[in-house]
Amino acid sequence: MTTDQTAAIDWQHWLQRWDAQQTRYLPEREERFAVMLDALAALLPADFVALDLACGPGAISQRLLARFPEARTIALDYNPVLLHLGQQALGTMSGRISWISQSLTEPGWVEPVHAALEHLGRPQFDAVLSTTALHWLPIEHLTRVYNQLGELVRPGGLLLNGDHMAYLATLPAFRNLADWEHERIRQAAFSEQGGEDYRQWWQAIEQSWLAADSAFQSLFDAYHANEQLRRREFSEPIALVHVAALAAAGFDQVDTIWQRYDNRVLMAIRGEPTAPIQN
Repeated sequence: MTTDQTAAIDWQHWLQRWDAQQTRYLPEREERFAVMLDALAALLPADFVALDLACGPGAISQRLLARFPEARTIALDYNPVLLHLGQQALGTMSGRISWISQSLTEPGWVEPVHAALEHLGRPQFDAVLSTTALHWLPIEHLTRVYNQLGELVRPGGLLLNGDHMAYLATLPAFRNLADWEHERIRQAAFSEQGGEDYRQWWQAIEQSWLAADSAFQSLFDAYHANEQLRRREFSEPIALVHVAALAAAGFDQVDTIWQRYDNRVLMAIRGEPTAPIQN
């Protein structure tokens, strides 16, 4: 990518459009973020290090580092377009974000994470955060990732996962109610208000970036190749699968701290937090 051509791209504009279309699907998105950050404020020391897992363009890191000036994050994702957007729009925030390109479907994703932790002078993370991402992982990959995170998180550290986690199949009325809520939100956001959806955002950003610099084609080629490989069963792992897998991975305390139908924030803690609840 040439400097002169890519300088014409308004990175903040595309990041804001990403946030806007994501919020149309999840009207409580900012509330969900706030609940997760409140848990960090209550349970961790001020200078914690967090893993922003499946970070996209860095929505969690951006909000976390704005709220906690002594914290640092390592932001990891496989999507080359979203990673590039985050790197250009946010930079390193004065060296407080480290960006890593890795797929969670590959067991070796932890190796560059260990190297990044070593660079920060930490053996393990204080916290791991993820939103609207891990539901795409097949169960066998999800359980492996949780086991790996059990080793990456220090004793007293925590994991926060905000995502759709389905009800049991034996609760059809609950599942139907959650499906009804998803459709109601979708109708309100896109049919009634005419907002930009996920696919429209991707079409627009690809057209815009390629018009600015054809060298971006390699990023979009990699993105499309990854999309072809990704399994599409939405919310495959039910909530109890997440809870059981986290418990097996060494997280002693696991439960939901926020919920709207099947949209939840699950918190998992390894042992007792080392910092008291803050007032």
